[in-house]
Amino acid sequence: MLYLDHAATSPVRPEVLEAMRPYLTEVFGNPSSHHTAGEAAASALDDARARIAAVLGMRAGDVIFTAGGTEANNLAVKGIALAALARDRRHLVVSPIEHESILESAEYLRRFHDVSVTAVAVDPLGRIAPDALAAALRDDTAVVSLGHANNEIGTVQDVAALSAVTRAAGVPLHVDAVQSAGWLDLRTLGADAISIAGHKLGAPKGIGALAVRGRVPLEPLLHGGGQERGRRSGTENVAGAVGLATALQLAEAERTALSAQVGAVTHRFITAVLARIPSAALTGDPQHRLPATASFTFAGTSGEAVLLELERRGIVSSSGSACAAGSDEPSHVLVACGIAPQIAQTSVRFTFGRTALPDDAPDRLAALVVDSVQAVSG
Repeated sequence: MLYLDHAATSPVRPEVLEAMRPYLTEVFGNPSSHHTAGEAAASALDDARARIAAVLGMRAGDVIFTAGGTEANNLAVKGIALAALARDRRHLVVSPIEHESILESAEYLRRFHDVSVTAVAVDPLGRIAPDALAAALRDDTAVVSLGHANNEIGTVQDVAALSAVTRAAGVPLHVDAVQSAGWLDLRTLGADAISIAGHKLGAPKGIGALAVRGRVPLEPLLHGGGQERGRRSGTENVAGAVGLATALQLAEAERTALSAQVGAVTHRFITAVLARIPSAALTGDPQHRLPATASFTFAGTSGEAVLLELERRGIVSSSGSACAAGSDEPSHVLVACGIAPQIAQTSVRFTFGRTALPDDAPDRLAALVVDSVQAVSG
């Protein structure tokens, strides 16, 4: 089997597992406990926090450990917006192609806290224009929440340009970097808050982080023990935090070379698929995209049927976000990009990992995609 769904999750790296092992066995103390066992755990947690902050271009005290990317996004959107209510700021800005954790957090604030929401439009490639973002801002905007790279189509936003807009307006910018972490440089984004998730990087599921600059007020969503400087109560997952820091550091060290290597494989694969399948159309920005993502629509087919044929041939991929798997609705991302719903339902996403592939892999994969599409075409 060839696994091409790394945007959904990736296997735990052996180095990460080894780094975590002591904190699952002998160094098991509660980091809030004031004794030797607890202090050893707290020291490991502090070290992990500092290592993550260095990759994100933040301070160690800005990093809040969470249970994953969804919680990190919820804490960013809800936490910043709820804190801003005291200053009578009741407006937030998202885009229509964001991950469900951002869109549904915005909907929750609209329904239960009388917060108005503006969805700034994207172009057919999934890009947000700085001018469009500027036009969406208001005097009472509490936060802007946008994805660095889209999880379905791979389009990468010019966050530096977008952050210049929000900075000029004095509005905090939250960036969902769950997909871009490990592939793109996060230190130069200019964001006020950044979300990441471990299982996209080679750390286990169930660990993530939100880094929020100290000047940004944040209302906690979980209450109890006051951990994470009162911003996220609950006994910290020390082993997970160590695993996340290790995976992020490893990915950052490999990032430049690996992005070029994987990007070349993905480009060859995209070129071969488009050349051999007349009905194929690439979704997302052909230039500004994640190096490991290739997403297509295949008019005249069913995306789910193509996926089944691919799996019969030993290729595991997806039709888009794993969080929306099983839904009969067309992708909200593709529809927001102007793709007709019936075409959006033919989408298939291939996301490569960090494992080197043979030189002929792109052409062999494209041939299997051709066979699978032909098998289900009318």
